[in-house]
Amino acid sequence: MRTLENFLARVLSDDMGKLVLRLTLGILMLFHGISKLEKGIDGIKFLVTKNGLPEFLAYGVYLGELIVPILLIIGLYTRISSFIYATTMAFAIYLAHASYILGTSAKTGALLIETPLLFMLGAVALMFLGAGKISVDKR
Repeated sequence: MRTLENFLARVLSDDMGKLVLRLTLGILMLFHGISKLEKGIDGIKFLVTKNGLPEFLAYGVYLGELIVPILLIIGLYTRISSFIYATTMAFAIYLAHASYILGTSAKTGALLIETPLLFMLGAVALMFLGAGKISVDKR
């Protein structure tokens, strides 16, 4: 086992892991942003105003789900982008999932907010890690 661990340590790099994390967070969130472009953000506007916040905040979804994912994919302003991404997910959890924040699935036992929580905590991890060498930030 130790030999395999040493081999993997030589072959795999931290920078490649950071790239995988950036691409995963960016590409997966980009699907949400493209959907908002195609279908609009009326649902987000409703959730924002229902929670007593000004409607213009709903437009932040374009930043958090379109622009920031692209920045993460290319590795530009990665720490700031990750902060905005994590903040976007915190708002999503608050606005769309607050009623069952500690709820679990009867089928799997998983938290019902597992996916947005993974997105948010992945972005927090990336804030600490930075973009790595395979990025625009490092050029």
